[in-house]
Amino acid sequence: MMRQTKQYRRSHLLATAVAAVLVSLVTVPGCAAGTAAPDGSRAAPTSAPPAASPSTPSAAPSPTPSYPLSSAPRTVPAVREHVPARGPGWRPGPGARVVVPPADSAALADEGRLLAGELRMGFAETDAPRPGDVQLALGAKTSGAPESYTLTVRDGQVRITGPDQAGVFYGTRTLKQEVSGGGSAPEGTVRDAPAKPQRGLNLDIARKYFTPAWIEDRLREMADLKLNQLGLHFSDDQAFRIESDTHPEIVSTPHLTKAQVREITALAARLHIAVVPEIDSPGHLGAVLRAYPELQLRDSQGRAVKGAVDIANPAAAKLVDQLLREYLPLFPGAIWNLGADEYQALVYKDPQTSFPQLAAAARQRYGPTARVQDLTTGWLNDRADVVRSARRQPAAWNDGFFTGGVVQPAKDIQVEYWTGKEGGARPPLEYLREGRDVVNLNDEYLYYVLGQPNQFTYPDGRRIYEQWTPLVLRGTAAVPARYADRILGARLAVWCDLAGSQTQAQVAAGIRLPLAALSQKVWDSRTPALGWPAFKALADRL
Repeated sequence: MMRQTKQYRRSHLLATAVAAVLVSLVTVPGCAAGTAAPDGSRAAPTSAPPAASPSTPSAAPSPTPSYPLSSAPRTVPAVREHVPARGPGWRPGPGARVVVPPADSAALADEGRLLAGELRMGFAETDAPRPGDVQLALGAKTSGAPESYTLTVRDGQVRITGPDQAGVFYGTRTLKQEVSGGGSAPEGTVRDAPAKPQRGLNLDIARKYFTPAWIEDRLREMADLKLNQLGLHFSDDQAFRIESDTHPEIVSTPHLTKAQVREITALAARLHIAVVPEIDSPGHLGAVLRAYPELQLRDSQGRAVKGAVDIANPAAAKLVDQLLREYLPLFPGAIWNLGADEYQALVYKDPQTSFPQLAAAARQRYGPTARVQDLTTGWLNDRADVVRSARRQPAAWNDGFFTGGVVQPAKDIQVEYWTGKEGGARPPLEYLREGRDVVNLNDEYLYYVLGQPNQFTYPDGRRIYEQWTPLVLRGTAAVPARYADRILGARLAVWCDLAGSQTQAQVAAGIRLPLAALSQKVWDSRTPALGWPAFKALADRL
């Protein structure tokens, strides 16, 4: 009985082993990447059992490895769509290159060389990619929305295409994050595009000097987050921070030279970031007024109004226009911010009585019912004419737009909405109903004010990530979704009211997570798939 039992067990074990071999010969169709583990690592593909000994005449061939369906890559911001597949995925290997077709070389060589350097790969211009290569190529202009891209991992290669250079570049940012975060890019296809065309950071270099190297580091950080706009506020009451040839007497020390600005804008252009400059007027001109005190606005009692020029004096307009025309060639981007906020004449209870010279100039130019606000609006329109003549899109802060006057702001001036607290500031719906384009700089969520004066608190990345969307323009309430297309995007704003309260390094550390959270919400305004702890861990790792 014992012998029969042993014989039965041997037979049963043999049958089980044969069945296991037969199962291992069954292959799974397709070619896709390993599944991502919760920590972002890739699961190893299941491998076949050892082949039979070569001495066995009936040895079966080694089966093809099988792979689970791939998972979407973990990136910041998250990709909008990933079509999974089965296969090993892709990682940089010996001899692998980033390649660009010769026909696209003029457009994409910079993007290719940048990615090759980041992934420590070679670079070539060729129509014949090899196994292991990454190919960048332009598609037809009609192949997708602006800044969109398709990234395909298949057969041991990566192909990134888009209808424009920016889209292909953003595809390279996704690949870079896939490799740096998880070691490899998953098999399958990513189709991705931004929700908003304007996404970025606003930087006050007037109140606090930031070095060119620091600014360039922020540009690289922004590019990896697929942000495309750097607002540069370089003139205010405290200082004027860029070299001037026409008016060197207004320039502060330290400041950026024009050569340094050209290097910054050149790097920004390579990273598909537009620099939006701002010379704020007719307020916030204290640095200019120190050299030209005769242009200072004074009330009926002769008291100087901080930072404000006398817009009834033609010399004030002449000076500001000279500065605009000097700096327009220095900044090749499409948008120019004219400021127009916080003109202190308009916070007086009765501007007409307090500033009779302004009231008289308003009536002379715009008729007997015109008021000081009409003269102020006329100032904004005149400066818009200057930048528009250089084919720039004018923009201004929302509290520079007034209603009920005889003069209205030009319809094409983009609204930079930051506050509902200042005098003259109207609810965001009023601007949207007028058909104006608006950019979101909500001071409740997106204002990083050094020293936290006037009840400001440093932005919280988690709060932005969980509570804010581009529809939340003022306070915590969202405007109706039907206006979404009028809201062009958003920027996180660094203002240096108490400049000495943080170092450059502290500012960089303080804005890192808020900037990452912002990037997610302007790239994809839907509720994120990851919770904040997982998103923060991902942002920390990447």
